[in-house]
Amino acid sequence: MADSVWTIMKIINWTKQYFEAKGVENPRLDAEVLLCAVLKCQRITLYVDFERPLTEEELAIYREYVRRRGNFEPLAYILGEKEFMRNTFKVNKATLVPRPETELLVESLLKAAPYLRREGDVKILDIGTGSGAIIVSLLDYLPHAKGVGVDISVDALVTAKANADAIGDVKERIGFVRSDVFSKLPVEKKFDIIVSNPPYIPAGDIAALDKDVQQEPVTALDGGEDGLDFYRRITAEAAEHMEAEGLLAFEVGIHQAEAVAQLCRNAGFAKTAIRKDYAGIERMVFAVKTTKGGDAYEDMLLEITREL
Repeated sequence: MADSVWTIMKIINWTKQYFEAKGVENPRLDAEVLLCAVLKCQRITLYVDFERPLTEEELAIYREYVRRRGNFEPLAYILGEKEFMRNTFKVNKATLVPRPETELLVESLLKAAPYLRREGDVKILDIGTGSGAIIVSLLDYLPHAKGVGVDISVDALVTAKANADAIGDVKERIGFVRSDVFSKLPVEKKFDIIVSNPPYIPAGDIAALDKDVQQEPVTALDGGEDGLDFYRRITAEAAEHMEAEGLLAFEVGIHQAEAVAQLCRNAGFAKTAIRKDYAGIERMVFAVKTTKGGDAYEDMLLEITREL
């Protein structure tokens, strides 16, 4: 960007071309989103005020944002936040960026809660909580629920706690524990729902991921040789940490759903079900500990896996 008068439209057009040359996936959109963050405005403002010149201070901030995005740093990390469900979550390089597909997992669990506890006062455990997007969203929508988020990363837990503190009365109903899966959780503490979006990328595939994704924490991506390491660990211990009529819920990678469902069955879970995402990919696996709930459990599984 050579020294000259940089108007909103001029700088957007320049940035779009720069991002295109770099191979950024959504060059125009990213240019506009970053500029809105600098100017603290809505995107429509860019079009009604496109001849407005930027100040030197605004240009300096924007140049740094463009440099970072040009190096494929995820947009959410540059902005420091990501929309998820009805809230905005703080994110950083210690946390995975929440995806739209994960909202479907949350929505399914919101439908399941009344089947597990009539008043919605379910107890929920989120394994590998990261930014806390799953557990915090669940407690935000379920005002009588309580939950625990666990992660092995201290930095991730700090971020998750900040998100819980910022949203409604969630902070009064949530706790966070640094734990390697169940290692720091007493077995006498039982949960109605155990949910996890664990690392599920096969180790050998990580180098081929999009450059943006490769900048997310490898500990939140690497699922071992076949991507199933954490599903094996969680399914092996989940039942002893669950109430008698509990529900286990996972987000899974492409072509992993049936393998994860089989792991649940091998661990003694009575029934499993699979839900597809927006693209028709089998993305979520649910397992019930017992079928003593009879038709109610059948109804629950049908409801939470209903096609879009």
